[in-house]
Amino acid sequence: MTLALVACTSSGPGTPRTTQDGYPSQPPRDVMSIPDAVPKVEPRSRYGNPGNYVVFGKRYHVMPNSAGYVERGIASWYGTKFHGNRTSSGEPYDMYAMTAAHKSLPLPTYVRVTNISNGRSVVVKVNDRGPFHDNRVIDLSYTAAAKLGILGEGTGLVEVRALDPRKTDPGPQLILAKRPSAAPAARESNSAPPIAAHTTPGLYLQVGAFGKRENAEKLRAKLDQVKIPDIQISEDHRNQRAVYRVRIGPLASVAEADRMASSLERYGITDPHVVID
Repeated sequence: MTLALVACTSSGPGTPRTTQDGYPSQPPRDVMSIPDAVPKVEPRSRYGNPGNYVVFGKRYHVMPNSAGYVERGIASWYGTKFHGNRTSSGEPYDMYAMTAAHKSLPLPTYVRVTNISNGRSVVVKVNDRGPFHDNRVIDLSYTAAAKLGILGEGTGLVEVRALDPRKTDPGPQLILAKRPSAAPAARESNSAPPIAAHTTPGLYLQVGAFGKRENAEKLRAKLDQVKIPDIQISEDHRNQRAVYRVRIGPLASVAEADRMASSLERYGITDPHVVID
C-alpha cells in the first residue's frame, strides 16, 4: 500500500517526486479557459486511503473525512515529468486537468484553492498524495497553477477549503487584499465572486506553542542568542485557555521561509509550521 501511495507520480515504484520537473514544451493556448473540476459524489479510492503511510521516514495520517477542512499554506505544482503516471487514487496524472495532491485529505476530495496574494480561485479534485516537501500544503496540476498565477514563482500562498459535493459552492470565503493589477486576471480565471480587499497577508514560521508565557519567552531568548531575527510572541485565547505562539516573521517570500526553516534545524527546531495571517 505504501508503494502505491508514494509511487503516484514517480519514475518507479516507491520513489516519491524528487527530481527536476518542468513546463510542457508547447502549452495549450487556451489553458486559462480549461474549466474547473465539478464536485460530485464519488466512492473513496480503494488504494489511496489507508489509515496512515510513511514517506521519507515520516508518517502521515489520512483524515476519515474532509468535513470542515480549511487550511492556509504554501502551494506548489507538478508537470511534465509525471504526466501520464499513476496517481495514488489509480487515475493517470493529467497536468492539463484540474487536479491536485494532498498528504491527508481522503481521495477523492474536491477543494476550492484561493491564491491569497491575487484573489484568483479554482476548484480542483484531489486524487493524489503529496507534496512531501516540508511546509507545503497542496501540489497543484500545471493547469490549476497557471490559473492561480503561481507557475513562474513555483509556489504561492493559498487557502484550501474542502467542498461538499451535495451542496452549492458559495465561492471564495476569504477577505483579502488585492493588488490593483490582479483584478482582471482574477475575472479571467474563474467566475466566482470577487474577494473583498482587506489586508496584505503575512508569511510566518511558527516554532512553538505553549500554555505558559514563560516557556515562550525561553524559546525567544534561545533564538535571540543565535541571532534569529523578527521573533514574535502572540497570545491566543481559546476555550478559556491562553496559548502563546512563537513566530518568526513576517518573511518576504517562500524562499526565505525555506531558508529560515533550514537554518532552524541547526538549533533543534525541525518542524516549523507555516502560518499565513
